[in-house]
Amino acid sequence: MRAVTVSPKFQVVIPKEVRDSMGIVSGQKVQMLTYKNRIELIPIKPMRKMKGTLKGIDTGVQRDDDRL
Repeated sequence: MRAVTVSPKFQVVIPKEVRDSMGIVSGQKVQMLTYKNRIELIPIKPMRKMKGTLKGIDTGVQRDDDRL
């Protein structure tokens, strides 16, 4: 785990190892949320890059009789 310092402008720098492992690039947007007393940053990826990420997923789910 890596600690970062909050600047006087409330800015933080994402460490290079984390940026590289998550594929975060300059100018990319991240979603920030709080969950159970912690802050989470989630990289927002363009939909074009998401193509094929669900390949092979099981879509055979049980459906109610009144549903298509």
